[in-house]
Amino acid sequence: MNRVIPCVLMRAGTSRGPFFLRDWLPQDEVARDEALIGAIGASDLLQVDGVGGGSTLTSKVAIVSRSSQPDCDVDYLFAQVGVGQKSVDTRPNCGNMLSGVAPFAIEQGLVAAQDGETTVRVFNVNTKSRIEVTVLTPNRRVIYEGQTGIDGVAGTAAPIRLNFLDAWGSVTGSVFPTGQRIDVIDGLDVTCIDAAMPLVILRARDLGLSGRESPTELDGDRALLARIEHIRRLAGERMGLGDVSDSVVPKPVIASAGDDDHSITSRYFTPRRCHASHAVTGAIGVATAFALPGTVASAAVMRAGARNVAVLHPQGRIDVEVAIEGEGSEARIQRAALVRTARKILQGDLHIPDYVFSNPTAGDKPMKHLIAPALAAALTVATPAAMAYPDKTITIVVPTAAGGGNDAMARTIAQKLGPLLGQTVIIDNRAGAAGAIASEFVARAQPDGHTLMFGYIATHAMNPALQKLRYDPVADFAPVGLVGYSPTLLVATPSAPFKDVRELVAQLKAKPDQYMYASAGNGTAPHFAAELFKLNAGVSMIGVPYKGAAPAVSDTLGGQTQLMFPSFFTALPHVKSGKLRALAVAGPKRSALLPDVPTLKEAGVDGVDVQQWYGFFAPAKTPKPVIEQLNKALNQVLNDKEIIKRIEDHGADVETSTPEQFGALVKSELVKWKGVVQRAKLTAD
Repeated sequence: MNRVIPCVLMRAGTSRGPFFLRDWLPQDEVARDEALIGAIGASDLLQVDGVGGGSTLTSKVAIVSRSSQPDCDVDYLFAQVGVGQKSVDTRPNCGNMLSGVAPFAIEQGLVAAQDGETTVRVFNVNTKSRIEVTVLTPNRRVIYEGQTGIDGVAGTAAPIRLNFLDAWGSVTGSVFPTGQRIDVIDGLDVTCIDAAMPLVILRARDLGLSGRESPTELDGDRALLARIEHIRRLAGERMGLGDVSDSVVPKPVIASAGDDDHSITSRYFTPRRCHASHAVTGAIGVATAFALPGTVASAAVMRAGARNVAVLHPQGRIDVEVAIEGEGSEARIQRAALVRTARKILQGDLHIPDYVFSNPTAGDKPMKHLIAPALAAALTVATPAAMAYPDKTITIVVPTAAGGGNDAMARTIAQKLGPLLGQTVIIDNRAGAAGAIASEFVARAQPDGHTLMFGYIATHAMNPALQKLRYDPVADFAPVGLVGYSPTLLVATPSAPFKDVRELVAQLKAKPDQYMYASAGNGTAPHFAAELFKLNAGVSMIGVPYKGAAPAVSDTLGGQTQLMFPSFFTALPHVKSGKLRALAVAGPKRSALLPDVPTLKEAGVDGVDVQQWYGFFAPAKTPKPVIEQLNKALNQVLNDKEIIKRIEDHGADVETSTPEQFGALVKSELVKWKGVVQRAKLTAD
């Protein structure tokens, strides 16, 4: 029997795919992805059994819902479905599909249309970034007909303006996640950049190319494709994305000179084939690299303010308006905007064969605007009390970017936890808002033990103590168990003009506001430690919040910031390599791993004692037997000598607990840090 799901098929920009309201799809992520695979017909290269077109450009899906963000109208989750393989990747964004989100949301009643034009603020769930999308709505109705043409699409249509507000560093937490604007990988100069889409940009001439080759020519050069893929994988590691062998990001770009001082030629890969035209998000990234100095793609003529950049691709051009603030190494992109078009192709019911689902049902009734009650019941995961736990993949949500200390610790534990539980355990990095994005997600997840959180002092004590959040760190979670502790370390760039805390304090007093410290976000341990240091040392310095420790450390390594208070787990490898200088321990005692580094109290600054802790949480109302099973497995992992050594080698101390002991710790820490907030007069700003 087929499952019947409402669907709107749209051409959006130069892409095409089905648009769904989130409520139309199964709420369980595994069943949802299986539905998308069946909808597209991903199993074969031609995709004859679905609405895909045998290309990555026509195997795309948009999932839309009312936004969970207070300053946005709708949430947009993009999914890239496989071609000839059963895969769904929700890590990248797609700017072309984005152009269809606002018309779809208005027509589905998520946003009220204005007379004339309507601007919809979209939150891209994949990259945690915001985009304002403006569509024409005369007489409060969306129109698709118009006179605007875009290269790569026949005919004309109504213009849709995309204004990217905060797409820079949205995936890795930093525009230049390696800390440099040019890296050398496999003997070639490359620029690793995260601007709307993580990219690794190469010069065409360095590859022996003109840069004007057709996609067919490039795809036919197997040696070239193999080298680009090798560079892409190495770049992914350096960008903090881990092993990107099975990921579509970062995307490779071959850049060359444009037709004038305001254009650049680009060949964009998806990532193992050259794009027939160009992705919108990729165009934003290329335009950003062109507009900023010091990259492999920088323009010959630099200037601050707004400028139009033409990204030339095999089927024409994409015009991007970028606004640049500052000059030289201080230049930053404020926003980027461009125009796309979209067209609704058809709307109706999509029939998905039952064989694509791992848990097939007896049959479904057709649906119109929402999942019919019978189907909703069929798709609901069995109640935990009635099922053998675990019965599917377990997701550990990490509230920081890939590559940081929290991420490394969670992945270390996950490798051993999966075999013990008899299921695959995957990591889902949801960085941003000092862990609030990840915390809200887990707090609202189904309480069946298949969605867990690697929480820490920031998510369940500091940030909730600092500001009112959309989750309760106690009421919305079921503690599973403690993992351990890690002291906080004050580090500086080796080139900084001070060698110890005494000289640092003197510099900060002599030159107020001339030094910047990086944090993993306001409300995190590096933020609290820095603010307590300022208070107790009587100094001033500027705070720069990032979406996690990894990008914060990256910019400190690169010299964009001079100071940071990371955990030992995060900082120790960089201290040992000489890339960071350890000045002091922000804790009660010295570390045996760095015996010559004094405590801040020994260095003359008392009252800065920030010891970070880590642990696992499940959503509230997760059945007690499931929590007990998870706690037992977690403690077994943490008693493994190999795991203990790997964690302790990074400066953290492993400590286990019962769920009740961990819950008591969270409550006491919350009280402690609320007191610190009041005494230090800390704010979230």
